[in-house]
Amino acid sequence: MSESEVREVFERYIDALNAHDFDRMTEFVHDELIENGKPVTRDDIIAELKAHGDAVPDFTWRVQDVAIDGDRVAARLFNKGTHTKQWLGVPPTGATLEFAEYSFHKVRDGRFYEMNYLIDAQAVQRQLGS
Repeated sequence: MSESEVREVFERYIDALNAHDFDRMTEFVHDELIENGKPVTRDDIIAELKAHGDAVPDFTWRVQDVAIDGDRVAARLFNKGTHTKQWLGVPPTGATLEFAEYSFHKVRDGRFYEMNYLIDAQAVQRQLGS
């Protein structure tokens, strides 16, 4: 795939996330992949995203920076949403959360086969009061 095609896959993926159309992950994620160094399935990814969307129903991913190198995508995102249900082991706070996320994905045949991300956990904990 060309770098412009890889970028287009990533942009469509972010659009699907922001639409909370998590079942569309079949379009973006291989059946089996590596997430943060561990083997998972696409169904695991979908369940994780649905849990985020359930607890923070207005969750948005805003891309600040993207770098493409071959089959690799690196992005700095700014995430925002309102915590309305238990999330990350914390009862609902009603707080609007805002935090940074850094993602590093690898693409093969138009879908991610490796997904790595890091969020600003201290910012999340502080905003959840934990």
